[in-house]
Amino acid sequence: MTSQRRNLVKEYLLVIIGATLVALSYNVFLLPSKLAAGGISGISTVLYEAFELSPALTQFVINIPIFIIGWLTLGKDFGGKTLVGTFWVPFIIGITANTPVTVTNPLLGALYGGIVLGVGLGIVYLGKGSTGGTASIAQIVKKFTGISSGYSQLIVDGIVVISSIIVFNLELTLFALVAIYICSKTIDFVQLRTSASKLVVIITEEEQKVQTLIREEIDRGLTKVRSVGGYSNKDKTLILCVAEQQEAVKLKGLLQQEDDTAFVIFLNASEILGRGFSLDKYYGQKL
Repeated sequence: MTSQRRNLVKEYLLVIIGATLVALSYNVFLLPSKLAAGGISGISTVLYEAFELSPALTQFVINIPIFIIGWLTLGKDFGGKTLVGTFWVPFIIGITANTPVTVTNPLLGALYGGIVLGVGLGIVYLGKGSTGGTASIAQIVKKFTGISSGYSQLIVDGIVVISSIIVFNLELTLFALVAIYICSKTIDFVQLRTSASKLVVIITEEEQKVQTLIREEIDRGLTKVRSVGGYSNKDKTLILCVAEQQEAVKLKGLLQQEDDTAFVIFLNASEILGRGFSLDKYYGQKL
């Protein structure tokens, strides 16, 4: 088995393991606690409480048109791993629907459900996959509106959580928001063990290759500083780039493939002022 094929098998296994954890977090923590913590799972929780519709069937049916639309609009961004992740979750939810181990306390459900959900999604993202659902909707919104992935995901999930007030009470809705927050932090820990915005420091001898990756693959700016290796005394380039979490994760994978000799540091970045963060990413375009 070639190295490329082994990596592909590993990525598919990560997607399956992560999607399984996502499904278990739903059946063990979120659904019994009546927490509509965003996403298609949140919609299925609301519909289950209101009409007693099967969550597994609901998620499967809703994901079909979302996947088709995503495939047509995003093209190569939707591959086999996305297909597996999208439909593996409702499959596992269906076969574990009657699990005897459940948590009905909303505080414990939000805390541990958010952690397990975040670990699952983080593992799926490490496998370069997706569980579809509102993550796919957010990608579509981002493509046609130009707003950042973070904003688009927040808008989509926010609508789901706020709508849950109609079926549940305000207290459960607030617990659902806690679950979303814990989930986002857990995803971040699993992927890079740092915060959402990253300062990426790259010391490389392949200046043009790295520059092209940053500009074309994650669409970010960069700053270059001429430097000399203290041990080798060779001329090198120190590249500084600030990126969102998902962009940093993607860049990490690309650098490992294209320039595995580069020295790369991921640092927490906060209160970023500048274009693409506090200002519009492109002149004349609103985020």
